Amino acid sequence: MRWRIGGAMTGAAMCAAAFALLWPHARDAGAVLIAQDDPARLSDLRLDSAFRNDPALATENIEAALSAQDPDLANSLVDLAAARGLSTPDELSQRVATAVREENSTGHIAKRFFIGLLTGNADDGASLSGTVAGDLSAFGDVRDLMREGKHLATGEDADRLLLGLAATGLVVTAATFVSVGGAAPVRAGLTLVKDARKAGRLGEGLSRWAGRSAREIVDMRKLKNAVAAGTLARPRQTAVALKAAIRAEKVGGLVRLAKDVGRIGEKSGTRGALDTLRIAEGPKDVARAARLAETKGGQTRAIVKILGRGALLLTAGAFNLAMWVLSAVLALFGFLSSIKATTERLTLSWLQRSKARRLRRQLAAQSAGGGAPA
Repeated sequence: MRWRIGGAMTGAAMCAAAFALLWPHARDAGAVLIAQDDPARLSDLRLDSAFRNDPALATENIEAALSAQDPDLANSLVDLAAARGLSTPDELSQRVATAVREENSTGHIAKRFFIGLLTGNADDGASLSGTVAGDLSAFGDVRDLMREGKHLATGEDADRLLLGLAATGLVVTAATFVSVGGAAPVRAGLTLVKDARKAGRLGEGLSRWAGRSAREIVDMRKLKNAVAAGTLARPRQTAVALKAAIRAEKVGGLVRLAKDVGRIGEKSGTRGALDTLRIAEGPKDVARAARLAETKGGQTRAIVKILGRGALLLTAGAFNLAMWVLSAVLALFGFLSSIKATTERLTLSWLQRSKARRLRRQLAAQSAGGGAPA
């Protein structure tokens, strides 16, 4: 019985030790599993772990952003550190504030606006405003359709995704005018997707999805005819001819994507939207990023910088996380089972000893009674 009791107590001790080791991992894994459909909560949990492992993470990234001449990212990191109660050296905060003021100066904004208007490339809010202005005049989309359409007409490789985005842009531009600006966020989002594609900053998975969606939008035969008759000198007239080659009923998927990108741009800025497009593997990632941006606002860029796709969804397998939880549950079950077995065996041992003592007393009493004189 002593061996059985000792074995049960040893098992309880081992299970208790295993549970103590597993519990922190199981607690974190369980919290992540619960938060997997809430990007804001998920990012908070991931950031807790990241800053716990490296308290200087924010400061290091701020320095790197300033070295890369990206004050917008540096400012986002400062906001994130402040929101999480992390201190930033005063000298570093002042450098960030100075860089932000320079970037937001009137001269710099005007310069970036005209660069966006003339080149159709946007990497900040000012250049996006110029690019959107060009796209709202139909010039930008007509330019892209004409260029890629000529490539098709001459047998050269054409970017069919860019064709589909430009075609969708013409449809959205018309809707923007009809709704008196109501579709402007979608227009801005679509412009960002198009610019990300041109700059090679559109994630591979998202590019594949958008390419499949864009394939059905443009009637290539009609496009070639419109390109042959069109001219950039008359963008509106050319746009009318190009619209005949566009299947407007097929643009829904890209419009939904553009809407989510526009929401990200409104809350976290142009560069935040471009950063999201670079890491997104599909429209669901972009939709989750839009939900994150609506909650975290200007901190979104910093979160995406530190966590990558881990800010949007589970990067570790749900099975691995569930195994931590299951292991802790099994360790707890083993501990409770061992305690139960120990209690039962101690109780049985006590009962057996009590029974043996009563039996000895009875035998002793019988022996004493049998030896007494009659």
